[in-house]
This record gives sequence, structure tokens and C-alpha cells, in this order.
Amino acid sequence: MKRRIGFVGIILENKEHVAEINQVISDHSELVLARVGLPMKEADTAGVITLVVEATTDEMGAFAGRLGKIKGISVKSALAKQREPEKTA
Repeated sequence: MKRRIGFVGIILENKEHVAEINQVISDHSELVLARVGLPMKEADTAGVITLVVEATTDEMGAFAGRLGKIKGISVKSALAKQREPEKTA
């Protein structure tokens, strides 16, 4: 399968599971192209992490699935649509 660019968005409801989140991200570090973290000091949410990834659908499913099992966070992910090869005249 071909790898495609995509993202994983993680919303932390509390800081209790930060070490577990970081371990999962580290375990899948070969997929991560960029990471941005935004701690929320004066909000109901503990923080937001956005990852830019390059992955196959299977790799993305395994990665997002492991993150989704962690309590206290919300995870959303998407991959770019597979482009059709351009036709030459």
C-alpha cells in the first residue's frame, strides 16, 4: 500500500495519561513528520496535540486505534484521498 499524508488530532481532557500518549507517539515515530503541542492552562481542556503523518491506511488505523484506547483523550485522524494518476494526451 502507498503511504499518504494526513493528520492525527488529539485533545487531552487531563494530563493524567500524557506519558502513555507520548509512548504511543514514540512507538510510531517513523510515521510522524511534524508535531505541534498546545498546552491549555486556563481552559477545561488540558491541551491539544496535532501530528502531521505519512502512513498507509493500515498504519494509520493501528496508530489512531492505540491512541483511541487511552482514557481521557479524543482522537480524530484522516489521510488524503488517493489521487488518480494523471492521463497524458
